[in-house]
Amino acid sequence: MTHALKITFEDYLSLEPDSLPEGRFEYVNGELRALPPESEPNNWICRCLFLQLANANLVSARLIVTHSCEVEVPVLQDSDPRTRIPDLVILRPEHLALTRRRLTITRDMPPPVLIAEVVSSGNANEQRDYERKREQYQELGVLEYWLIEQHPILQVITVLASQNGLYREVGVFRGGNRIISPLFPDLTLTAEQVLNPDC
Repeated sequence: MTHALKITFEDYLSLEPDSLPEGRFEYVNGELRALPPESEPNNWICRCLFLQLANANLVSARLIVTHSCEVEVPVLQDSDPRTRIPDLVILRPEHLALTRRRLTITRDMPPPVLIAEVVSSGNANEQRDYERKREQYQELGVLEYWLIEQHPILQVITVLASQNGLYREVGVFRGGNRIISPLFPDLTLTAEQVLNPDC
């Protein structure tokens, strides 16, 4: 569903949070496109990943945001949204002061250090996460992008890291494989702990 609001991006950014429509939206060509509610399994994985990262003491819990951080991304194709709301974002410490009014990371700010998306089933969802979002996050300069596949048949975590402005695949992790993260070399999480969490 598209909210009946035609507005420039600059005017959209100037809106106070309490004047925005309820729910989560992406800004696409001057309109707000509603996002469906998260599924319970996707939400559970993100909540547990938040706890696992925070409890590992590798990043402050305050810098980890799930399902509520809006990120302005480059529009590389006409149909691309100009904003995304990733499943999980790891902010930089300087973002805390920059987002006091509204939890929106704009392109004139440093990009988030890490974004993770739980891939929903279906060709359109997979294309969005593996192609469109990947290209947008890469162009934005997000240092790491995690794709979390939690389907019954395919349960893997793909970690991409930025190298000279392009994403390279660090690895595809499954089962008891330890997730390798260039940002967090001391991370001891396994794919199984993220995909089938027992928080």
